[in-house]
Amino acid sequence: MSAKEDTVDTAGMNYLDSPMRKAVVVYLPLAIFVFVLLFPFYWMAITAFKPNNELLSRDGNPFWVMAPTLDHVRKLLFDTSYPQWMWNTVLVSVVATFFSLAASVFAAYAIERLRFSGAKQVGLAIFLAYLVPPSILFIPLASVVFQLGLFDTRLALILTYPTFLIPFCTWLLMGYFRSIPFELEECALIDGATRWQILVKIILPLAVPGLISAGIFAFTLSWNEFIYALTFVSSSEIKTLPVGVVTELVEGDVYHWGSLMAGALFGSLPVAFIYSFFVEYYVSGMTGSVKE
Repeated sequence: MSAKEDTVDTAGMNYLDSPMRKAVVVYLPLAIFVFVLLFPFYWMAITAFKPNNELLSRDGNPFWVMAPTLDHVRKLLFDTSYPQWMWNTVLVSVVATFFSLAASVFAAYAIERLRFSGAKQVGLAIFLAYLVPPSILFIPLASVVFQLGLFDTRLALILTYPTFLIPFCTWLLMGYFRSIPFELEECALIDGATRWQILVKIILPLAVPGLISAGIFAFTLSWNEFIYALTFVSSSEIKTLPVGVVTELVEGDVYHWGSLMAGALFGSLPVAFIYSFFVEYYVSGMTGSVKE
């Protein structure tokens, strides 16, 4: 390394030595980002525990709770089907994510490793399918659901959610499989391993971060999905969380804000927990998917 390059590197490392400069360049943008990110959750939390007289009053501090109450939470848990909505959402999201990941693994592996004619075009077509808006897809899907007699069932959601989960997961796993060296498979093939053994014993163990990343995305998309759940389900006990909270806690022009915010807050906790628990695998999966 030349003296000039060493001087430039030293100047770059010393750029944040000044406390004022560090505060302006690092801490201020970070504080703004954290505030914008967490303020909606804070607002949901204080609204969920505010009594109605504070919610509707113009007096007092709107950013704090003067007399906390559990009435909204009690109404949400015992006067609505919220526990059933939560169970429906968990069941549909987990099952749809599992089947979508399984299909995506086979599709991504075939496109990236089997080297058949038109593999790149197939991969591009799968990704373009993800870009089709659900507001367009639900119209033909509704006809299929009605003809199969699946309307107003959880199975209708489990079978329709993979239509937007599989394309995205396949695209993500294609990028991650591409980062795994071909030499590993060639050595396994020379030793007599089958394609199935290579996939199960070599590719999947190495692709765990990518699988977790794709699984988190699929689970989050399933958890927050609204259009299909609103269209294909009408019974209150079959509804998922996003649809149930919006349709059952809004009566005409009356908004039960406390219960609405409590439902939104409790509904966001499982996804936040999953992201925080698998954050290292999630980041690793995302960085691995963009190699090459």
